[in-house]
Amino acid sequence: MENEKQHQPWTVTGRGTAGVTGPVEGSVRYASSSAAWQPTESKGFWVKPLFDDPQKGEKTMLMKVDPGAYSPLHTHPGEFEQIYVLEGSFYDRDMTLGLGDYCCRAPGTPHEAGSTSGAIVLLVYTKA
Repeated sequence: MENEKQHQPWTVTGRGTAGVTGPVEGSVRYASSSAAWQPTESKGFWVKPLFDDPQKGEKTMLMKVDPGAYSPLHTHPGEFEQIYVLEGSFYDRDMTLGLGDYCCRAPGTPHEAGSTSGAIVLLVYTKA
């Protein structure tokens, strides 16, 4: 698709990450409420990594979208993406998701992302 960008999902541009790194045995807890939002490669999009298991290709994070932030057409090659809206509203090229709405995307599905009024979403990525 023309003008389509391929990138790693919401790559953190700041130094270091937080959250839990897999594999996990038993229960592991992480106080994300006290963690700082980290900038991503897309202006106005911030993340708090919650879980990452590079071996299994699993990643879970919170994402905050500033009011008016927009990410142009892109894909997440090889990753199944799940989005659950916790606060505000979040849109792509096909629909606007509100509080409690859920969307999942097959690996490599082209989409845009943004929010008119701001949002917080839960993102889950799984390698295909």
